[in-house]
Amino acid sequence: MTTLPGEAIVHADGRLVFQGRSFRCALGRAGVVEAARKHEGDGGTPTGLLPLRRLYFRADRGPIPPCALARVPIGPDDLWCDDPAHRDYNRLVRRPFDARHEVLWRDDALYDIVAELGWNDAPVLPGRGSAIFLHLARADYAPTEGCVALTRPDLLAVLTTGLTALRVLPAGNTNYPSD
Repeated sequence: MTTLPGEAIVHADGRLVFQGRSFRCALGRAGVVEAARKHEGDGGTPTGLLPLRRLYFRADRGPIPPCALARVPIGPDDLWCDDPAHRDYNRLVRRPFDARHEVLWRDDALYDIVAELGWNDAPVLPGRGSAIFLHLARADYAPTEGCVALTRPDLLAVLTTGLTALRVLPAGNTNYPSD
């Protein structure tokens, strides 16, 4: 099978393949999970086609990354709601906010550049998983909470050459190119 223009393939062994190049990536601590089984807090990266919606970035930590996505600066009050019982579940929210959430303005660099992936957003279903992002990896490629993560140079390379979607494959899938 072939990929769509702008689509990268994410393999369960921690490789992202885009435009003939292979990049090491970090995945969720539970590995890749079938989309139908994905739920809040499971630590899995969901299978399926995940379009990139928007690119958030820390303007105080570098230039605006060039890409085809709408680019939104992250502010100190920006959060992401991960409380399935809240009406703003799986959405960007701002302080003050009393429901469970993830802070986007982090002390570490993981969210200096972060793309919102189209998971559980059209429509949002409580408990199906939230805050699935493409973001910067830790130096040791430690597992994420369900996101896909690349090094800064690799993330910038794929964004600046037209990345628009990730297709996350289940383990053992051989229908797509591996390199």
